[in-house]
Amino acid sequence: MLSFNGTADYQINRAIKLLDLDEETAKALLEPRRSLEVTFSVRMDDGSVRVFKGYRVQHNDVMGPAKGGIRFHPLVNLQEVKALATLMSIKCAVIGLPYGGGKGGVTVN
Repeated sequence: MLSFNGTADYQINRAIKLLDLDEETAKALLEPRRSLEVTFSVRMDDGSVRVFKGYRVQHNDVMGPAKGGIRFHPLVNLQEVKALATLMSIKCAVIGLPYGGGKGGVTVN
């Protein structure tokens, strides 16, 4: 069984083949425009300091600013955030919203 990330990649690659898209368009669909990975510290209510990983991906901004929220989850990673940002680009394009796709994530319990 494919992971969520693998399923998204599979679906996009299948659409690229079915639509016979050129290599430049295929690359634009598969690779995000920007991605950022950060590590940051937060002082908790009990005075302790915890370190978290955060991610932000802007998949495409051709149609407008990158739209997408932030996923807070213990298992979130850069690959998942990339997949979600890509799917957001596609969703906005399909329904004609003037936005690109983006997504953020924080690995947190």
